[in-house]
Amino acid sequence: MYKADRTDWEIITLLNEDGRMPSAEIARRLGNVSARTVTNRIDALTSKGIINIRAILNPEKIGYGVMADVFIDVQPGRVREVAKQVAEIPQVTYVACAAGESDVSISLRVRSIEELFNLVNEELGKIKGVRRTQSYILPLKIKDLDTWLPPNIFDPDDNDNSEEQIIIRDDQPPVPRT
Repeated sequence: MYKADRTDWEIITLLNEDGRMPSAEIARRLGNVSARTVTNRIDALTSKGIINIRAILNPEKIGYGVMADVFIDVQPGRVREVAKQVAEIPQVTYVACAAGESDVSISLRVRSIEELFNLVNEELGKIKGVRRTQSYILPLKIKDLDTWLPPNIFDPDDNDNSEEQIIIRDDQPPVPRT
């Protein structure tokens, strides 16, 4: 079992800031660990599947400035099949099966409103099993998964014996690399 501590979370926070930050710079900024310790911690966090270090594309910089969420109502028994087909569409950035009013929730990045219209009506609407879609254009993104951290990781009352601490079990499968 791997017990993520405050130092791990501080390292993760700095890597969120800059995934290419050298271990020596992280150690300097933390002030209480060596570069070798930072490297060992990063190796442990990556080998356990807790973090992945990779490039994060900025869609706006390459012309994909329109963001939308689409909720898809699917015929019973076809949810996974539809979700897998939707995941193959290049402009789709996120796909999840849902439990509630909609069956599949997706996020899209497209170049224009016209492209969004065509994608939803011509591609999604023609997938066998799709009954209805509901689209929401998102004019502003405030937070995304690439900067998310669990709550209370830097709580000043926290100590190494806290029951609130996040523990990574060895029997949990690592996060797949995409």
